[in-house]
Amino acid sequence: MSHDLSQLRKFVSPEIIFGAGSRHNVGNYAKTFGARKVLIVSDPGVVAAGWAGDVEASLQAQGIAYCLYTRVSPNPRVEEVMEGAELYRSEGCNVIVAVGGGSPMDCAKGIGIVVAHGRSILEFEGVDTIRVPSPPLILIPTTAGTSADVSQFVIISNQQERMKFSIVSKAVVPDVSLIDPETTLSMDPFLSACTGIDAMVHAIEAFVSTGHGPLTDPHALEAMRLINGNLVQMIANPGDIALREKIMLGSMQAGLAFSNAILGAVHAMSHSLGGFLDLPHGLCNAVLVEHVVAFNYSAAPERFKVIAETLGIDCRGLNHAQIRQRLVEHLIAFKHAVGFSETLGLHGVGTSDIPFLSSHAMDDPCILTNPRESTQRDVEVVYGEAL
Repeated sequence: MSHDLSQLRKFVSPEIIFGAGSRHNVGNYAKTFGARKVLIVSDPGVVAAGWAGDVEASLQAQGIAYCLYTRVSPNPRVEEVMEGAELYRSEGCNVIVAVGGGSPMDCAKGIGIVVAHGRSILEFEGVDTIRVPSPPLILIPTTAGTSADVSQFVIISNQQERMKFSIVSKAVVPDVSLIDPETTLSMDPFLSACTGIDAMVHAIEAFVSTGHGPLTDPHALEAMRLINGNLVQMIANPGDIALREKIMLGSMQAGLAFSNAILGAVHAMSHSLGGFLDLPHGLCNAVLVEHVVAFNYSAAPERFKVIAETLGIDCRGLNHAQIRQRLVEHLIAFKHAVGFSETLGLHGVGTSDIPFLSSHAMDDPCILTNPRESTQRDVEVVYGEAL
């Protein structure tokens, strides 16, 4: 047997507790970590929906003190991370709990990094820059899509530069993830669509990523199957908890896949776009996905064929050009079915913005695992197609 190091596989994930009502266990886990005082990171919408209140009640039941930090934008910002870290220190906290979508979860991960190192979050951009372990981190996602609760990613917006930056490290995988489909009941149809598309793109990009492998592939395929088969119905039947469980499970599987296989050009370009225009991340993905799939197809045709089959496309007797066409059509139809028909031009992106967007996309770690080698010119062409 050969001992080729490229065949070694590493897979990281938090301790996961999945199921309706799991959010109520947060007090027990905080207690296990020896919590004296917990910083709860959330946002105003999640507080209004009552999910932060459930966390507070669970901590109160265990006699654990806490303070609440909710100044988190939809794309969390450098100054919000720094302000949260200051509150953590001044209040003498020793455990962090986030309840919310990707933004509060990423903000909480950022706060953990800052309080551990005592330096600006800007200094940790890139891969494996973290030297000191963060405080215990418990995440409770209230959307079905971003998978920040199982991933090695933190994405923060630098509004001064109009760009997002990524921090990738196993040090930001939370200690515990309480994945409770009941919390997704407060998502509106637009948020359900945004986060659902995000999860679908996670699964597709992870499956064709150069970092994919036998530990990630089953998660990616199962995620595609669950999201493709249930997202449209979930948006149409917002009260159906069984459908919510399926989408939450699909989102989690997609997260386990992409956190370990990493992503590709959709996310690299989406991070650049979301930093530039401060748009919802899922919307950015939706605008770009079929253009990137069409660009990448020739670099991994057999894997894209498996994706097409998993999404229910009958590929018998078709050549790759036809499968590529069907897959692109399916993704466009899927987007339309959940309510997305936007182009970039609709959001005010012009040809003159493309060089700026492309140069930042080329700096994103996600571009490195894209199946097709891409130059800045390639990225410019794909942005151009999405206008």
